Amino acid sequence: MEFDRDIKTTQRGFNCILCNVNLPNKASLDQHVKGRKHQTLSNVRATRKTQEEHSVFVSGVRPDTSQADLTEYFQQFGPVTDVIMDKDKGVYAIVQFSDTGSAQAVLSCVEHQMKYLKLRVKPREKKEFKLIPKKNTGNQNLQQAFDHLKLQLCQMVSVNAQIQHVVEQFQLGDHEKKGRSLVVQLLQEVFIEFFPDSQVLPFGSSVNTFGVRSCDLDLFLDLENTKVFQAHAKSAGEQMGEGTSDDGRSEDSILSDIDLSMASPAEVLDLVAAILRRCVPSVHKVHIVSSARLPVVKFHHRELNLQGDITINNRLAVRNTRFLQLCSGMESRLRPLVYTIRYWAKQKQLAGNVNGGGTLLNNYALTLLIIFFLQNREPPVLLSVEQLKDLACEEEECVIEGWNCTFPSQPIAVPPGKNTEDLCSLLTAFFSFYANFDFASSVISVREGRVLPITDFLSQTKDKEAMQEQTPLTPCSHSPKLGPLNLLDPFELSHNVAGNLTVRSRNSFQKECQEAEKYCRSLQYQRKSTKGKSWGLVRLFTPHGEAPQSRVEQGALTISIPFKPALFPEGMREELHVAGEGFRLLWFRRVCASVEKVFQDILRCLLVSRREAQPVSGENVIDSEAMDTTPAALNTSTSDDMDPPIESSPLSTPVAGAKRPLSSGSDVSMSPEGKKPRLSRRSKSDWPHWDWLQKHSVWAGRRKIRTKLMKESDSAAEGGSLDLESRVTDHIMEKEPELTNPLEFRVQPQLVGETESTRVELKFEPNGGKTGAVQDLFHFLEAFLPKMVETVLEKDVESGKSSPSLF
Repeated sequence: MEFDRDIKTTQRGFNCILCNVNLPNKASLDQHVKGRKHQTLSNVRATRKTQEEHSVFVSGVRPDTSQADLTEYFQQFGPVTDVIMDKDKGVYAIVQFSDTGSAQAVLSCVEHQMKYLKLRVKPREKKEFKLIPKKNTGNQNLQQAFDHLKLQLCQMVSVNAQIQHVVEQFQLGDHEKKGRSLVVQLLQEVFIEFFPDSQVLPFGSSVNTFGVRSCDLDLFLDLENTKVFQAHAKSAGEQMGEGTSDDGRSEDSILSDIDLSMASPAEVLDLVAAILRRCVPSVHKVHIVSSARLPVVKFHHRELNLQGDITINNRLAVRNTRFLQLCSGMESRLRPLVYTIRYWAKQKQLAGNVNGGGTLLNNYALTLLIIFFLQNREPPVLLSVEQLKDLACEEEECVIEGWNCTFPSQPIAVPPGKNTEDLCSLLTAFFSFYANFDFASSVISVREGRVLPITDFLSQTKDKEAMQEQTPLTPCSHSPKLGPLNLLDPFELSHNVAGNLTVRSRNSFQKECQEAEKYCRSLQYQRKSTKGKSWGLVRLFTPHGEAPQSRVEQGALTISIPFKPALFPEGMREELHVAGEGFRLLWFRRVCASVEKVFQDILRCLLVSRREAQPVSGENVIDSEAMDTTPAALNTSTSDDMDPPIESSPLSTPVAGAKRPLSSGSDVSMSPEGKKPRLSRRSKSDWPHWDWLQKHSVWAGRRKIRTKLMKESDSAAEGGSLDLESRVTDHIMEKEPELTNPLEFRVQPQLVGETESTRVELKFEPNGGKTGAVQDLFHFLEAFLPKMVETVLEKDVESGKSSPSLF
């Protein structure tokens, strides 16, 4: 069997030759063989083996021989599925049939005469399928490049000079710009033959003034004029009776009989890919990425070693490119900041997504964050899009897909700003701006140049007419995808350009900003070292040497339940929207109620005690239903350097949200006008908590039992996953004996927000030491508890239950 050939027994277990993976035991081997990687490679190997058996190698062809000619000739032996030609040299081809018999029929024929050519045919070479691991030279090359850059930066006289040098090192050179321009010109000449009056328009990094060496070439194939051409040709043909020329060919036959007004994007992309493969010299590795947000055709230009993308439905991206060009022309400090911050983000592994995917910031999102920061300097460095729109003339009005994309076409139309800060100061201010930014409750709008409250986007039933009145040209049928970092596109306001970020990646960005801010305020950043040591940007760009320890290794047993508005049911989004600035407290109360329900009703933990929040000044703790819900009382801002955080107990008495009384002495402390009132500090013992007791190992074997119960049940259980998980727990308690030493542990809720992500942190404290069983329970709860809390929240909202009074 092929499976036996792939697996070899070793002294330490097993080795999968196909996947180049070592496995310690039989259980791991069985799991690996059933896994996606092994199955995918097995299928690829089988497909290639079949293709080899169904194919023949043909030589003796000439450069002017077409695929159609070869297909027509070899069709006599059987159905031809594909013809692969060496289009650059034109000396050989591979003809693939639908079955092995057709390939054997070709090989049995002694002589092959196609028109005036004598073809030589032989079996296709059979190669052993082998997974070739990618050479891990990327990190080595990056380190070498940084070492070279480090020596140059240390010789600069100032940070401003260092920043300018970064631009000179990474910007596109004149030769590379010329090469890209020639590729665009070549593609324009080819595509216009197939799509009359079409245009190939570059956009993105290659032309927006922020391009770096070896960046991709992004292209938009504009087919609007071709559609008009087709419509006119069709109309003329109907009037004349026959739309044929003197040679009897249809006037629009060059369009491969595809009607663009009726064709789907996938069909058009297939045609574009076929044109690239067959008609454009030096272009290879052509493939369609249909899973992308906007499907594209990718290709590689061999001579220039250039990656390219072609899309047919991205007119807004072209307009975004014009906007970035305008910003760069208006403000000369923008380009140096963009290049510097992009390189910093790449070195810190905050940006640089492979093929545009992943959970890191992309360059476009990072550039918009920089522009937004410059819009909010005092005085501003850049104007908002709305302000730019007012400076445009009537001829510059532009609406694309219903979005208002109007702004001046030339930087000269924009009056110069009054901000005179140097690059060194602006870079420091950028890190300071986002180090303390409230991402959790904010939606960043480059269009308006200000932060929009996230509560405006939580309600699905908000007044669309009011939105239309403010921006009548803006379609409101779709809301942006809310996530840990919400950054609206300047024109397509339903698109969150940072929607791919996770809480971890967003927190990493903010943490690195905090570290960078601290460093930028030191003398090592501001002054050149007289002893030749690293200074300025060099230390800012230095990658981290060691991976951070996990929370368990650091001794912090904390389970985090993040604020995920995108996953909330409509009812909860509406409640939070109505709560306004108090949405954090409302959400916190609901989470706490759900946590108690998961422990008590689903995991069957016994509640030993539940400590109430202690009064601040001897007063009784009032019921949470009677708490003050004014914006001042509900404000829950925190500071990381406070222990515990100010907001840690929003379930406590509302006195904590009131203004502090002023003393009568000479040391009267007046609160600055306009600042938010602070909550009283609380000691650790004042925090609310649960004390739980668990007598069974409810975490062990849940997946197997869950699968068994689902198979035994004919229909979905009432209550969905909540009821099912409760039944799993009951099954474990019924079948398994009690633990010799029951587990006692404390769970203490804490609301964290503002400067980091809004979330509920549940501190897990075992009573009686960290035994192995307690560690197993904690690891189980890390994944199980947040998911179940989300499910309970959704069920409670659907059933119309309100949050019970806690503590």
